[in-house]
Amino acid sequence: MKQRISDKEKLKVGIVGFGTFGQFLAKRLVARGHQVIATSRSPYEDIAKKIGVDYYQDLDDFCEEHPEVVLLASSILSTEKVLRSVPVQRLKRNTLFVDVLSVKVFPKQLLLRELPPEVDILCTHPMFGPDSGKGSWVGLNFMYEKVRIGADPKRERRVEAFLKFFRDEGCNMVEMTCEEHDRQAASTQFITHTVGRVLGTMQLRSTEINTKGFEALLNLVNNTNNDSFELYYGLFLYNQNATDELERLEQAFDTVKKQLFGRLHDIARQQLFPTVDSQGNANGAAAVPPQALPPPREPLALPSRSREGSDAVSQAPSDAYSKTIDV
Repeated sequence: MKQRISDKEKLKVGIVGFGTFGQFLAKRLVARGHQVIATSRSPYEDIAKKIGVDYYQDLDDFCEEHPEVVLLASSILSTEKVLRSVPVQRLKRNTLFVDVLSVKVFPKQLLLRELPPEVDILCTHPMFGPDSGKGSWVGLNFMYEKVRIGADPKRERRVEAFLKFFRDEGCNMVEMTCEEHDRQAASTQFITHTVGRVLGTMQLRSTEINTKGFEALLNLVNNTNNDSFELYYGLFLYNQNATDELERLEQAFDTVKKQLFGRLHDIARQQLFPTVDSQGNANGAAAVPPQALPPPREPLALPSRSREGSDAVSQAPSDAYSKTIDV
């Protein structure tokens, strides 16, 4: 009886996009006893054979194998093109389509628009990857939304069997809408990738006096830069909340920068223009003792000219021609 129940839970999963993430999921699915087939633009026959996956270079051949679940594991930027290339008419009409993209509103709208109404749709996001999930998946978040599931017990059991795979791996199952996911992911995942790439651009290097905090930053740089820039760009392009978070990050950096230079300017002003209290003591930097002003000079008399225009100095100049300059 236990074996029969286990057999009912086994799925035939077809992975479209057999790159790094597709292979990552395929290994765990095969290890759990599920049958996995795959297709991709690049030839992965040898890798698939080692994992225990049946590989089909041709999409028509792939679809004619009638997988119960079609798992889209292509990049964010290529997903629309890949989906439109799938000959859906060669699949069973009630096939379950699952996406695992890092953004969710975009694939949700895409799948609803492009797929026939009789096809089931499950949008998911494993909040981990080959680096962060190379060991145990226990405690790692797995987000999902049942976008469209037919009112049929068999189809509902199929969805639950797929979700059970991640639950059995120890994932923390989080059911939420795709819209709420993108709102939260913009301030978590996108900001994490942004900070990691900024620090990576600074070319941080390990030192002999690393602190735990600095080592955490180095790990962040390694994890984020191991992902392709295409993934990071997709997080920005296909999440409408990302632009707002990027602006908030810039504003926060400017605020901190202004605080630093504002404090520095205050110190400089105190040194240049110290305040003196009633006792004559300078506050802040040492005050420069005031110097006595020089006595005023006597007015300098200019020579007067004669009325005939001569340059001789008159012995008794008239008021009209007598001029003085105060220096």
